[in-house]
Amino acid sequence: MPWTLCTSGSAIIKGGANVSSTITNYGTQRTAMDKFSDEAEGFIVQQTHIDWRADYSALPTDIQNALSNVASSLIAIQFITYDMSGYTRLGEAVTMLNVQDQVARDGIVFLKDFKKATIRSAD
Repeated sequence: MPWTLCTSGSAIIKGGANVSSTITNYGTQRTAMDKFSDEAEGFIVQQTHIDWRADYSALPTDIQNALSNVASSLIAIQFITYDMSGYTRLGEAVTMLNVQDQVARDGIVFLKDFKKATIRSAD
């Protein structure tokens, strides 16, 4: 089931102001967008060996936010590469891709280690 870990809106925002409306128009591209979401969520499960979707609502809000950050970045990468013609120059699209790739990589590292770490309140 797509869109458990993030919203389509968060992924679209990360695609930037020049992301193609051809892919982000949910009404006409629902299947493609849902597929990107399913693939991103599956990738997160694969990389972390944790099925975050199984009991998502019971996760702490900060972990839900971390999952949303990673998932939306992975989906934004797909949106950007789907059609780069709207960006003012290729370098702009590449910069967008690099930023989202780094966010996703850093997030995956955190999520892989989450079971070992503990979240505590600041005293």
